[in-house]
Amino acid sequence: MTQPADPREPQPFDSTAQLLTRITAQLGSRLSSLHLNGTRRPMSTPHRPTLVAVAHGSRDPRALTTVNALLDRVRELRPGLPVRLGHIELNAPLLTDTLANLEGGDAVLVPLLLSRGYHVKHDLPGAAATAPHLRVRVAAPLGPHPLLVEALYARLTEAGWRTGHGTSRGTGVVLAAAGSRDPESAADTRHTARLLSERLGGVPVVLAYASAASPTVPEAVRALAARGRHRIAVASCFTAPGLFATRSAAAAPWLAAAPLGSHPAMARLVLHRYDQAVADRTGQPVADRTGQPAAPLELVHA
Repeated sequence: MTQPADPREPQPFDSTAQLLTRITAQLGSRLSSLHLNGTRRPMSTPHRPTLVAVAHGSRDPRALTTVNALLDRVRELRPGLPVRLGHIELNAPLLTDTLANLEGGDAVLVPLLLSRGYHVKHDLPGAAATAPHLRVRVAAPLGPHPLLVEALYARLTEAGWRTGHGTSRGTGVVLAAAGSRDPESAADTRHTARLLSERLGGVPVVLAYASAASPTVPEAVRALAARGRHRIAVASCFTAPGLFATRSAAAAPWLAAAPLGSHPAMARLVLHRYDQAVADRTGQPVADRTGQPAAPLELVHA
């Protein structure tokens, strides 16, 4: 008795026409995955939550340009991922407007901020509460993290820092940050300073703040000079240009690094925080804590 043909096995062709039909179908399927210039089209990816990058906002017009350049790098690293921008204040689009304009689904707020503090703990969850049509998660701030330190080190190098400077007893670094009365923000910045000191081969790093905490950058410079450190560089722990970054750089007696901006390590860090939040589906926005003034001076060694 003749057994029925196994449908999983290739079947013989009854005619040359059938053969040509199959060849054409297979060729069309393969060509559909190519652009006209011969490059392969990106594979379709499953739906991912919208990445909403949250910048502080600044009256400095360079800030918006810088943040947009950073997000362009993020898009290049993750084609197909929906990426939007929202500001806490001063610039459009405001975060609440960005969330209101999303049609629905999931969104992850990635703060382009370098430590925990009021904005991360209050402003972002508050904005999320205005968008009940969305399922919103708040990612961790960008710092502290080794990728952040790589960007800090690269900006110092661009400003003129060389490996040999780390062996000099007369060299020091001031890490200039925005400042916050939140003790967790101060702890995050101290952690970043320790990592930067290690990256620089043990060079002492003094924390300084542009607002809300002490010491100021000029005070930190004087503190290092009193310890015999006369070649003092200022590392700019700011995402984008603005008033704080400009004032901090102006107080540098030697090298002044540029803000972190669109450095490739920053783009990778944005996606890392996004991926962490997506993976942690049970994660909730961090709870509020009472802020306390930061310690007056932090001299950090590796």
